[in-house]
Amino acid sequence: MKLELRGITKKFGSLVANDHIDLTVEPGEIHALLGENGAGKSTLMNVLYGLYQADEGEILLDDEVQHFAGPGDAMKAGIGMVHQHFMLIPVFTVAENVMLGHESTKAGGLLDVADARRKVREISDRFGFDVDPDALVDDLPVGVQQRVEIIKALSRDAKVLVFDEPTAVLTPQETDELMQIMRQLKQNGTAIVFITHKLREVREVADRITVVRLGKVVGEAAPTASNAELASLMVGRAVELTVHKEAPRLGEKALVVEGLTVIDPIGQLVVNEVSFEVRRGEVLCVAGVQGNGQTELTEALVGLQPRVEGRILLDGDELTRASVRRILNAGVGFVPEDRNEDGLVGEFTIAENLMLDRADGPPFVKAGNLQLGYLAEFAQDRVEEFDVRTPSIETKVGRLSGGNQQKVVLARELSRDLRLLVAAQPTRGVDVGSIEFIHKRIIETRDAGVPVVVVSTELDEVTALADRIMVMYRGRVVGIVPGDTPRDVLGLMMAGESPNTEGAAA
Repeated sequence: MKLELRGITKKFGSLVANDHIDLTVEPGEIHALLGENGAGKSTLMNVLYGLYQADEGEILLDDEVQHFAGPGDAMKAGIGMVHQHFMLIPVFTVAENVMLGHESTKAGGLLDVADARRKVREISDRFGFDVDPDALVDDLPVGVQQRVEIIKALSRDAKVLVFDEPTAVLTPQETDELMQIMRQLKQNGTAIVFITHKLREVREVADRITVVRLGKVVGEAAPTASNAELASLMVGRAVELTVHKEAPRLGEKALVVEGLTVIDPIGQLVVNEVSFEVRRGEVLCVAGVQGNGQTELTEALVGLQPRVEGRILLDGDELTRASVRRILNAGVGFVPEDRNEDGLVGEFTIAENLMLDRADGPPFVKAGNLQLGYLAEFAQDRVEEFDVRTPSIETKVGRLSGGNQQKVVLARELSRDLRLLVAAQPTRGVDVGSIEFIHKRIIETRDAGVPVVVVSTELDEVTALADRIMVMYRGRVVGIVPGDTPRDVLGLMMAGESPNTEGAAA
């Protein structure tokens, strides 16, 4: 089935999320829609799937104009979507999830689960998915759960499949398996729209590439295009994609974590006996699929987790169960993984956000009075140093782009007298130009002799920044290995396999 989008425009108030976008996907073609977060890719696909109604433009399937009042209409027309966050019910079996919303019945009005099982087996056998229809979804690895999503779409005779950032929660091996599945679907005549911001994957699997920036199509490219060419299209300028760094000049042990255990608010063990050390002038990257205890680990390091056992020492000072205020005052900089939730106050100005957590005394406050002149000078210097694109330091931070918001967070944290930097997902939701800048500042911090802990689910980021890599799986440390450890080894570790080599601290 041929898919064609003509002049699709979608507005949210004054924001134009999609601006007269044209896109054609032929049967048996993998068409990559490439662009940074916020470029309008997912909005466009939500219009296609009937979740949003376009303000202008048309959707055509095999040259016939379609009108979708909701996802049900889109599915009936042959469109399926594999969402970034799976739409599965964990306590249901695979077969029950596949039939959900499209239940067939037998005599007496009973659900025909046997028919759903048959469909699962048939599709699984056809594509080599190896999925048990009677398995509980909650018991399946993330990569297999994604196959269940694909089976759901195919069981409804989808001829056009949309994959929305499908590799965000996959290990490298699971990503490779997904690429193979996409090729099989292509050979079967399925038209595939592959939404992503990862250049490596686009070049590996796409037949054609359309690049979207700020809601507009800014160009098309062949998969033979270089990463630099694609990045330039995405950002609008040349981008340096390589992190340049010298060998680390290691100092003494600074951060020492011994037997760290964290219990979450509902009593679950989320960090289990984690121990590691970080030296001055070293970047330790914590890798793993999202949800394996990394978030809770970073929160424990900065005092945000109330139920903590074990020890956290910084230059010999005991910080276990210390307050957030004491930890920050001890010289710990913290870049949270969700800047909007934990890093910034959207209704505050840039200047006000730059003094958060430091408004209790000098240099910003003296004798109970806010030093407005000092704050203005400090904020202007930080805006210039960190290249924050803004008309004024009085601009509300919520009005900045994601990349500029992240720069404000970094500017605040790196302007402290640091003894440790903890950065969780430091480049999440920012464009490749801002990624280039953020990586450079992290390496500069390391080269100044500050120990750095970076938590990232992006393996390219981990391998670019790390001097050593600690991989977590289900709350435990699988191993600590050198920064140049091959991706395939790291991928196996992310799935819970222990490494063959020892990567102890130097």
